[in-house]
Amino acid sequence: MTFWVISLLIALLIAFFLAMPLLRRRQSGAPTTNYDLRVYREQLAGVDRDLARGVIADADAERVRTEISRRILAADAKAQGEADAGGPSRTVSVMGMLLVAAILVGGAYALYRQIGAAGFPDMPLSARLEMAGDLRENRPSQSEAEDMATPPPSPTLDENYASLLEQLRETVAGRPDDIQGHMLLAQHETNAGNFRDAYQAQSRVIELSGDAASADVYSDMAEMMILAAGGYVSPEAEDALQRALDRNPHLGPARYYWGQMLAQTGRPDLAYRIWVDTLRSAPPGAPWATAIRAQINELAFRAGVFNAPDLSVEPAAPGPSQEDVQAATELSPQERQEMILGMVNRLSDRLATEGGAPQDWARLIAALGVLGETERATNIRDEALGVFAGNEAALEMIRAASQQAGLNP
Repeated sequence: MTFWVISLLIALLIAFFLAMPLLRRRQSGAPTTNYDLRVYREQLAGVDRDLARGVIADADAERVRTEISRRILAADAKAQGEADAGGPSRTVSVMGMLLVAAILVGGAYALYRQIGAAGFPDMPLSARLEMAGDLRENRPSQSEAEDMATPPPSPTLDENYASLLEQLRETVAGRPDDIQGHMLLAQHETNAGNFRDAYQAQSRVIELSGDAASADVYSDMAEMMILAAGGYVSPEAEDALQRALDRNPHLGPARYYWGQMLAQTGRPDLAYRIWVDTLRSAPPGAPWATAIRAQINELAFRAGVFNAPDLSVEPAAPGPSQEDVQAATELSPQERQEMILGMVNRLSDRLATEGGAPQDWARLIAALGVLGETERATNIRDEALGVFAGNEAALEMIRAASQQAGLNP
């Protein structure tokens, strides 16, 4: 409370000093005009003295008085006009002062509410990193998080589906070593919103799979655990994510939740880097990529990246525009071939300098195969295999495009 009182007083003091010029009416220039009037009056008195001493004649005295009187009238009219054109009224000045105070105090309060932390001492980077480490080390477990989380609303199940799910539970309970049964049970428990039962069934799948458990299996279990905890990434879910990423470092869903875990434990800077890197290879329409885009601008603000590009909108897939298609229909076969080659070269240059999604690489390989540039397509294929090494989904796209282009394995 003391902090807010002191801050308010400081803001009001600054607002007062800024508003002081508004409270003062503008000077009208009267001191200069008054000086001129005093000079003219002294000149009139001097004329009277000279006339009394006989220095000047009556006619000359009258002519001088007339000229001085004309100057006095002109100076007086000027002074009156400047007085009428003075500063704003007192009401306008007070309203201006109140507006300055409101903008200063209200703007400072809104800014501090956005980026400040009342009650906290100075927090150097080393202290914040230490706090983040402690938060990650001592955060609640999966069971504690589930107890604290608000249960998600259960979806309304069709009567037949609910009956089949109950039969599946009974069947799996009687066949504890049936890996396919547990996989089905985990999937359908997830569909029914029973995330705790789902990840317990998925855990049994992992036990039965042993070392052969894939990255997707671990990632799916982590997702079930996170959903059961209301979006919180527990240490147990983190362990499942780590095992998934050990098997496939490029797995999109696991990287999304890993970034979410880092953001929850005080490291939005690391989370932002992971999400940006993940979006580079995200296939169009991927649900986890959509989730990243919905949060990445806020995460950039929390990470202190104020000049970050806007990544919240999925970029359009590169390809010919409607105008390009229309123009192509009006070209000769040779000109059309040159146009297509130019588009392919632009795509190749962009991938070489900026990188791109596996769909772009696959499109380039297929296009080069159609153009008959087999050697170039092979080089691009080999480069793409190195870029997406470990990303099975991306490699499958590259292999399919290579086969379409007629390249040797």
